[in-house]
Amino acid sequence: MKKPTHLARILLGIGLLAGNAFAQSDTPYKVLDTAQLMGNGGIDYVCADNDGRRVYVPRGTNTFVFDLDTHKYIGTVAGIGGHDVAIDTATHHGISSSSPLGMFDTKTLEKIKTIDVQGRPDGILFEPLTDRVYVFSHQAPSITVIDPKDGSVAGTIDVGGAMEQARSDGQGHVYADVEDEKRIAVVDVKTLKVITKLDLGDTAGEPGGLGLDVKNHILFAMCADPNVCVVVNADTGKVLATLPIGNGTDGGGFNPNTMEAFSSQRDGTLTIIKESSPTNFVVEQTVTTKAGCKTSSLDTKNNHIVLICTERLPGTPAPAPMTNAPAGQRRGGRGGPGNLDVLFVGR
Repeated sequence: MKKPTHLARILLGIGLLAGNAFAQSDTPYKVLDTAQLMGNGGIDYVCADNDGRRVYVPRGTNTFVFDLDTHKYIGTVAGIGGHDVAIDTATHHGISSSSPLGMFDTKTLEKIKTIDVQGRPDGILFEPLTDRVYVFSHQAPSITVIDPKDGSVAGTIDVGGAMEQARSDGQGHVYADVEDEKRIAVVDVKTLKVITKLDLGDTAGEPGGLGLDVKNHILFAMCADPNVCVVVNADTGKVLATLPIGNGTDGGGFNPNTMEAFSSQRDGTLTIIKESSPTNFVVEQTVTTKAGCKTSSLDTKNNHIVLICTERLPGTPAPAPMTNAPAGQRRGGRGGPGNLDVLFVGR
């Protein structure tokens, strides 16, 4: 038998890589692992810190930290809870979306200080072009911009409406869901001004999750009531597609490695949407997760989607309803004693 030539080896290698890529994309998503931790308090968002390889989950008055690769519990940031956190890798500072905001050291997990802000902080985002943290509120001021080096307030932005999840293109723009207006606000990060608001159209619901394909300038607005994903051209505002998703979305994203958007839902489903081209989108899979897993974050190294929910202990009473919350405001996860579940979904 003749030994294969160098060219033949290269062609064989390419064929094997192509075959593996096809097999990977052909494999359905599923829950690969679940980390559990007993505790108290409600939850809202989850933050996958891809640079630091950690998962941050605010629950009640604390923030729990897990390893993004091993999924093991690392420790607790005591006295800092809230809705979500944003991490600045350069300063090793984390900022919590709470009232007041909390700043902590990501190396020691020690609290540094609190930061007084106005409004009702909800979503939060680290903006990489300006190295600032954007805090999104359901009341004025719509956005408060923080310098994570020292926690000082760099400015505020008046958008109007109830702000939810946001994304940065890293090129000077932040896109943010305006839930009660069924729009996406476009913000200039250098001037701290609203450029425009993109209307999601008559078929849209209230957007709570958001994905962004930076390369092709495409937004995926995950909406509730009705439960749809509205796909929008980020430059022109043109609605490209409207696709069905599960019930109770409050989080979403986009994975550029797989060209897939995703939406996590309270009904225990995760919707995967394939972008075959900048004009072709289809629901690829509906993954069964756990009831209450309505928010999510992306592990870009492992192409895993991280979701969170809580399981109340049997026999414990349900937490009292929030009677002072504004109408239409999304609630956090169940706040009684029980397990925090951190789900890792992948192929």
